Amino acid sequence: MIAVALLAVVGLVVLCTAAGYVHRATSGRIRPDTGERVDLAELGIAVPAGDRLTLLQLSTTVCAPCRSTARLLSDLAARTPGVAHVEVDVAERTDLADRFVVLQTPTTLLLDGRGTIRGRIGGAPQPQQLHRSVHELLEETHA
Repeated sequence: MIAVALLAVVGLVVLCTAAGYVHRATSGRIRPDTGERVDLAELGIAVPAGDRLTLLQLSTTVCAPCRSTARLLSDLAARTPGVAHVEVDVAERTDLADRFVVLQTPTTLLLDGRGTIRGRIGGAPQPQQLHRSVHELLEETHA
C-alpha cells in the first residue's frame, strides 16, 4: 500500500515537473497567428495604432507580469518610429478576451500597419526575441 502511494506521488512530481518545463519553454515566445485583420476603432479602442506596427497588450490590473510587459512594450514603442503600444484590460473588455481567445495575461498581439495580426505572445515576452521579431516585421513591412 505504501509503495503504491509513493509511486503515485513520484509519478505526480514527474508529471508536474514536465508540465512546468513545457510551460516555461513556450511562455513568452512569439508565435504566428491567424492573420486576422483588426480595426482598433471598430473594437472601441480610441488609442491610435502605429503606422507600421501596433503592440496590442491584453492584460488585467491584478497581473504582475502585465505591468513589466507594459513597461517593456511602451519603452520599445517609444524608441521605435511607427510603433505604438496599446494596453486593454480584458477584465473590462471580456468581449476581446473571447474574440482573441486570451488564455493567460498578458497576451500581446503584434499588428502590422494594416491591422493584420502577425504574431501572438502568451505570457510576458522574452525581450531579446521581442526586439528581434519587431525589427524583422518592420523590415518586412518596409520592403
